[in-house]
Amino acid sequence: MPYDIRKTIDGFVDAFNVNDLDKVVTFFADDAVYKPGDGSEHVGPAAIRRAFEPQFNGAFGTMRFDEHDRIIDDVQRKAAIRWICRHDLAGAKSSGLSLTLQRLAVSAVVGQRFGWEGLDVFHFDSAGNIVGKFTYANYKRPQLRRDLGVALVDP
Repeated sequence: MPYDIRKTIDGFVDAFNVNDLDKVVTFFADDAVYKPGDGSEHVGPAAIRRAFEPQFNGAFGTMRFDEHDRIIDDVQRKAAIRWICRHDLAGAKSSGLSLTLQRLAVSAVVGQRFGWEGLDVFHFDSAGNIVGKFTYANYKRPQLRRDLGVALVDP
């Protein structure tokens, strides 16, 4: 096999955690599909980039993804990672009234540092590019927990 799914996932998560949207987009194939779990679907790198832009522009504050588990099926070219998404809203950038009100409501309930858990399932093509990224989490009412926001800085 000419590529290593483990290294691809490592690079993808690292690019997220250093807030490098340009790098993140390079992992997707031209016909890639991203379904973030909110009912929407984004096809192709340009559409996927637009879907990710708010979080990379700081609309949700500083974000970091830390993995709990990783399962890789090299034969089927699929992988799943279970993660915690940690937020620090202290540095959140304004991005409209709706998001500002959401941040204020979340801060009132769980504070400015919190986290929530989710799962991503990835599908890869024969060249090792991501052709599918499917996120499973409760976006309507994620389980926001103050204790999951504690380890926001790199260990």
